[in-house]
Amino acid sequence: MARLPAVLGVSDLPLPELCAARIDGELVQLGGGWVPIDEPDLAALRAEILARRADRDLIAERRSAAWVLGALIAPVEPPQFCVPMHARVAQRAGHEYSLREVVIDDHDIVTVAGRIRCTSPVRTVLDLVREAGPDERGAMQAAAALLANDLDLADEAEQRLRSAFRLPGKLRALQRLATARAIAVTGQAQPSETR
Repeated sequence: MARLPAVLGVSDLPLPELCAARIDGELVQLGGGWVPIDEPDLAALRAEILARRADRDLIAERRSAAWVLGALIAPVEPPQFCVPMHARVAQRAGHEYSLREVVIDDHDIVTVAGRIRCTSPVRTVLDLVREAGPDERGAMQAAAALLANDLDLADEAEQRLRSAFRLPGKLRALQRLATARAIAVTGQAQPSETR
């Protein structure tokens, strides 16, 4: 008997079966995919879920990258992707995700579980602290969660920001990075609430 993939879709099972399995408590719908309830929530699973929604030439970035890297609990809707400025990418109709062109070096891209390319943790922090928009607080919380996993990222991100030449919003990004670092340090010092 063939084993079903960890992330299911309508190409694997008909929609009524997926819905019935969800009602029975066997599956949960997550980020456009259907996942068995007992599947461990690891980076590989998150990469698989996101890979089903993107072409291979896209790179998960900002909060989508933070989710894949384990800094967020739930995926971002719509998913956030980028492509290098030099990439030749055709316009995609019918896809529901955010896509932007960015200047990015190869060392700022990691492949997660062989499934999807994603911005590196330090690049993700840099993108999050530079992000402006209606959910600036969400971006700061995601950056703080990444920093809480590895406080050395804050030093590397700060060094990269300070050495950047003619970077729009550089001072504001440095302030946000300092705030995210403070949130990360404060969060680490707090006792667990699971008692």
